[in-house]
Amino acid sequence: MTGGQRQFAYLPFDHAEDLAHQRTAGQLFQQLAADAPALAGLADWAQRHHDIVARFGRFPHRNAALGRPSTAEELAFLQTPGSGF
Repeated sequence: MTGGQRQFAYLPFDHAEDLAHQRTAGQLFQQLAADAPALAGLADWAQRHHDIVARFGRFPHRNAALGRPSTAEELAFLQTPGSGF
């Protein structure tokens, strides 16, 4: 597969609210970065996703769309510059 095809195939792992899947995404995107240096920035993106799920157990950005209440910590995070995608 091309780098772009691999990126697309890895998106379900990267967008999962499951820490094990986030770890898999990190590994996949690290390997992709090694194989296709032009896509190295995707590994950083995957790490950001991992860190959010590790911290909150979910993506707080989705709470309103999914009808989930946000915690005070999540609301504070969402107000932090750079927290958006």
